Amino acid sequence: MKKSKIFVLAVLLLRMLVSCQTAVPAPEPHGPLPSQKQLDWHEMEFYAFVHFTTNTFTNKEWGYGDESPEIFNPTELDTRQWARIVKEAGMKGIILTAKHHDGFCLWPSKFTEHSVKNSPWKNGQGDVVQELADACREFDLKLGLYLSPWDRNHPEYGRAEYVTYFRNQLKELLTNYGDVFEMWFDGANGGNGYYGGANETRKINTLEYYDWQTTYDSIYKWSPNTLVWGVGPSEARWIGNEEGYANTTNWSLLRQKDELAGKVHYKEFMSGHEDGERWVPGEADVSIRPGWFYHAVEDGKVKSLEEVVDIYYKSIGRNANLLLNLPVDRRGLVHENDEARLMEMMAVIKADFKTELLNGSEVSASNVRGNSKQFGPGNLIDGDKNTYWATEDSITTASITFKFDAPTKFNRVLLQEHIKLGQRVKGFTVEAKVAGNWVTLAEETTIGYKRILRLDSVEATAIKINITDTKACPVLSTIEVYNAPTLVHAPQIERDKKGVVTMTSKHEDEEIYYTLDGSEPSENSSKYDAAFQLDKAVVVKAISRNVEEKVNSFPKTVKFGVSKANWKVVSVKGGNINDAAQAIDGDFGTSFRVKLPAEVVIDLGANMSFVGFDYMPKQVGNGLRLVKTYELYTSTNGKDWNKRSEGEFSNIKHNPILQVKNFTEKVEARYLKFVPTSEVERNDEVYIAELGIVE
Repeated sequence: MKKSKIFVLAVLLLRMLVSCQTAVPAPEPHGPLPSQKQLDWHEMEFYAFVHFTTNTFTNKEWGYGDESPEIFNPTELDTRQWARIVKEAGMKGIILTAKHHDGFCLWPSKFTEHSVKNSPWKNGQGDVVQELADACREFDLKLGLYLSPWDRNHPEYGRAEYVTYFRNQLKELLTNYGDVFEMWFDGANGGNGYYGGANETRKINTLEYYDWQTTYDSIYKWSPNTLVWGVGPSEARWIGNEEGYANTTNWSLLRQKDELAGKVHYKEFMSGHEDGERWVPGEADVSIRPGWFYHAVEDGKVKSLEEVVDIYYKSIGRNANLLLNLPVDRRGLVHENDEARLMEMMAVIKADFKTELLNGSEVSASNVRGNSKQFGPGNLIDGDKNTYWATEDSITTASITFKFDAPTKFNRVLLQEHIKLGQRVKGFTVEAKVAGNWVTLAEETTIGYKRILRLDSVEATAIKINITDTKACPVLSTIEVYNAPTLVHAPQIERDKKGVVTMTSKHEDEEIYYTLDGSEPSENSSKYDAAFQLDKAVVVKAISRNVEEKVNSFPKTVKFGVSKANWKVVSVKGGNINDAAQAIDGDFGTSFRVKLPAEVVIDLGANMSFVGFDYMPKQVGNGLRLVKTYELYTSTNGKDWNKRSEGEFSNIKHNPILQVKNFTEKVEARYLKFVPTSEVERNDEVYIAELGIVE
């Protein structure tokens, strides 16, 4: 009996040894690799930005630093409402602007009096950061924080003492509120400000002043699991624009040594670097409205459903995380218009990815590492992120084929690399077998953590993914296919200077229905057949309808003021008056150039009541020549002028969109005088695409 047991043990041991000798080794890691912190960050994919501070109450994008804490007084602040909305939208966390450039702190920092502790909100006993941290824990969300390196309030900014202050505040935020998944720094540093009453411009060397490496070392000491975004030796990068998209080629790698030496242009961030020496993936940040902070005049300017869905596919679908801003209003709530659009967006995304079509299909590959099931193509559809298909080391081109049981319609393809072993794929194509023939549907470059292709709908019996170029043998963890429902785009609604309204749908075979009384449009509303005259201020709501599939778009709402039919530019300094009509022609594609010092005087044709004005910068081409600072005057007779507004178009350099400025009170006037006083890059000329009034 004893000998029998020994024999059995010997056989088992021999089998184990043979198994170890014949096991197929996994591919070696290739190139820069993500840390576990970065892997966790990639899997978050989608989270919210919340911009909220004194700017919300001064109607500014960038505060000057001289704002009194007494103006911060939200009437219904409810961080649980923020968290609920974010959770219902499928987002994984919230990053809060704990301190913006104006220096006002949303927590009772012991290092400054410029904070909520000196505001009337909760009699100075409130702490927005703490309330949000509690709400995030309740709704199982991760907390992130934004702390502006620039501080336009602090008297020592630009000197060594401020860096100590900055790090003291970092320590407060990272040690008092629980886990922080991301610490967010932006690149706005140095310029004019209040600075404790100095009211001057202070210049710094962004790369050297903060001693970023020491600052980062401190962060990791206080909060090891915090990923740091932005400037310095960051672990994730800005995507290079504030429109929320990455380029179709997007490497998670960056030549960070060159970047820290000031040798990388920010536009390179949209694609990363194939030869980057460090894993620094892209994060696409964008606001759901034109501005980052809440402005009541933008309640009707929330991005369209088509725009936010497009942003999703061009960020998350292009190997980037998406940080979508929800500007909290003066009540302290996410506005209902923003919430509605966010929920519409996620309803579309959920519908697009409702049913995966490769599950149960027959899958094969042109090459499998060691002919082993361990690395077989079945791993691509097993739902396990830790398994993957891989080829032999010498293979840099390969194909995976999926056969359907019956002809199947699809229009979405999702792919993921097993990035624990590096980002490898440089090129791939997608083919479909249609009526017995292989048809190429797409030719693409990188994949990375996640790549999603939107394709024209096709009915096929099989789909093939061809890896055409790699840095090392391909290692893919997931391939999925979906058939997204038709998304009918809302119509475009425009009115020219003469008051003529035109509506266009994306597809010629779609019909348009509209209302002018504020009611919701349907196929029973007025049908749009031709352009029509509309001079009065009015709210137009319209839908497009796919007649064949009987599907309507979500409504499009456009608020028009009184038309500019009777407007005229009556005088200009710095430009040619014959070209000046381009500044009031209702066409954002045209622009009027003036040299500084300049002024443009507009006759509105009659006395009108309005509460502010807007400036649209040049939208196309290079050398936008953006107005940075301005003055705006009004007059009833064209002779006696009252200054109604002056200041800067904050952040216009990185956000060259419609700039809206409200007056302190409603005014009645016939004439406007717009005086641009400086350009963002200190050029001696500026462009004006459009000037208007806010009623």
